[in-house]
Amino acid sequence: MEVISFKLAGVKLFVPRHIGDERGYFSEIFRLDVFRRNCGDHTFVQDNESLSAKAGTVRGLHFQSKPHAQGKLVRCTAGALFDVAVDIRNGSPTYGHWIGETLTPENGKQLWVPPGFAHGFCSLEPETVICYKVTDYYSAECDKGVAWDDPAIGVTWPAIAEFETLSAKDRQQPCLTELPNYFDWSE
Repeated sequence: MEVISFKLAGVKLFVPRHIGDERGYFSEIFRLDVFRRNCGDHTFVQDNESLSAKAGTVRGLHFQSKPHAQGKLVRCTAGALFDVAVDIRNGSPTYGHWIGETLTPENGKQLWVPPGFAHGFCSLEPETVICYKVTDYYSAECDKGVAWDDPAIGVTWPAIAEFETLSAKDRQQPCLTELPNYFDWSE
């Protein structure tokens, strides 16, 4: 399994190897030892799945604050999606910077979005399914977000992204400059 690092400290891309023949392929999609060697001693407590029926559906940018901050290991099991992580760790040299990756079942890529980052995605095909492991349970009190189209962040979303697909909650998320200090770079 190849593990790729980015300028955003902590974010990793896992690219599993496909071993195939005329029958199909086999792929090791998760190894705890490889994950912990590259991302630290996180424990996954839950797997989540979400279907976006329409291409261009935008979800995010979401995160959970302490004491229930979540790391997410994200992959796509049907369709295709553009997945985004945004550094929201106050004092980080990459605060407000983002990384985006296209995830598909064919490429098998998985994006690790550590605690201290906001996460969002745009479905690139109809019937797109995103699956992700999380390091803490959902907490309504800690459920937070930042505006998906905040110009201070400047995510370059795919042209297919549609504002109309945003949830009511995501249409009202604050900009980065309005966000309280939920995470510190030093932590």
